[in-house]
Amino acid sequence: MIKRAPLAGDEVKVTFAVPSAEGRVSVVGDFNGWSPLATPMKARSNGTRSAAVVLPAGRTFRFRYLAEGGRFFDDEACDGREPNGYGETHGVLVT
Repeated sequence: MIKRAPLAGDEVKVTFAVPSAEGRVSVVGDFNGWSPLATPMKARSNGTRSAAVVLPAGRTFRFRYLAEGGRFFDDEACDGREPNGYGETHGVLVT
C-alpha cells in the first residue's frame, strides 16, 4: 500500500506499508541510493510494517521492497512497473 500526502512547498510525504508477515523489510529505491539501511520499515500494531519518506512533488521514482534473506518484491499499488535490468521489474512511483 502506498499513501501520498502533499506537504507545504513542492514536497509529498509518501508512506509505504506491507503486511508484517513479510518479516523485516526495507524500502529501496533511487530516492535513497537503493540502500537497505536507509528506509527500514517499522512494525505497527495493525499488523503492517511501514516507512515514510518526503520526496519532491511531480517526479517519478523507482523502488522495490527488500525482505529478509535478500528477497525483493514489488508493491501492487505502485503506479507502474519497469524492467530493472536483472530479469525482474521495479515499481514506479509518481509523486
